[in-house]
Amino acid sequence: QVQLVESGGGLVQAGGSLRLSCAASGSIFSFGVMGWYRQAPGKQRELVAGITSSGSTNFADSVKGRFTISRDNAKMTVILQMNSLRPEDTAVYYCYADMFFTGWGREPHHWGRGTQVAVSS
Repeated sequence: QVQLVESGGGLVQAGGSLRLSCAASGSIFSFGVMGWYRQAPGKQRELVAGITSSGSTNFADSVKGRFTISRDNAKMTVILQMNSLRPEDTAVYYCYADMFFTGWGREPHHWGRGTQVAVSS
């Protein structure tokens, strides 16, 4: 089984930063893409950022210039560094992974349980 374990969510004031981590483990030990989606109440789920095993990245327009994503392929860990946070970043953030990268926007096969990010003021 594939397990994605997230950490780093929490409450932060506007303008602050959070660092989300997601570690993958299980019977499958390589992934073509890992990243983060988020979903706020009443809103569509959206891709926040993704990174392929080769280092290609994709970001939502709303987070470009504020968020960065990195991946440690050996540890199968993906990091989302979120800076200059805004109240509209408030959402549940879900780590995702796929064995193969077949293009952005595809439905992920593996999901974390989600971690809450709340940005106040």
